[in-house]
Amino acid sequence: MKIKIKRHLKKSKGILFIVSGPSGAGKTTLYKEVASTLPNLKPSVSFTTRLPRPGEVHNRDYTFTSRDEFRAMIDKGEFVEWAEIHGELYGTSKKSLGEIVDSGVDVILDIDIQGAMQLKEKYKEGVYIFVLPPSMEILKERLEKRMADSKDKIEKRLAVAAEEIKKYREYDYVIVNNSLEGALRELKAVIISHRVSVKRVDPEWIEKNF
Repeated sequence: MKIKIKRHLKKSKGILFIVSGPSGAGKTTLYKEVASTLPNLKPSVSFTTRLPRPGEVHNRDYTFTSRDEFRAMIDKGEFVEWAEIHGELYGTSKKSLGEIVDSGVDVILDIDIQGAMQLKEKYKEGVYIFVLPPSMEILKERLEKRMADSKDKIEKRLAVAAEEIKKYREYDYVIVNNSLEGALRELKAVIISHRVSVKRVDPEWIEKNF
């Protein structure tokens, strides 16, 4: 990935953008869309023990692994965050995340609320974005249309979502995904605004040029 240098900005690490929300809110679709359209933004690929869904590719959507391998990585301290969600394990590699951020490239993560709260303890400077569905009724419709889970599993996901939504105050931004186009526009606006934050401007450049 070619990095375009902004001479008025401090030489610094990449910004960490964390996208969370209940299952079915559309966070993964938004995450993929913004990562593929904004420059200098790299997606962080999570590890998971769940089986791939139709169309998902190993090491692109997730790094699919066994529970034994995942547990061994936990024991070795290889995850910066991990959580068990709906019976499956998900985690973010400490090494790969650190390498991207240290190179100056911005990173976007699609992780659950548990993982985001763990990450917040270590990366307080990260930008935390919560994606909401327009309503619980629409969330249920989306989960049913996805046809990836049984009726019982959908009910469990809805019960979990009701609790997860209460955590929205822990985030910096809330995006209501009423339409993909509108939600994507708002997500891009959050990312772009943080890239030009006054905290990132190099005061020496200002003094030299003005």
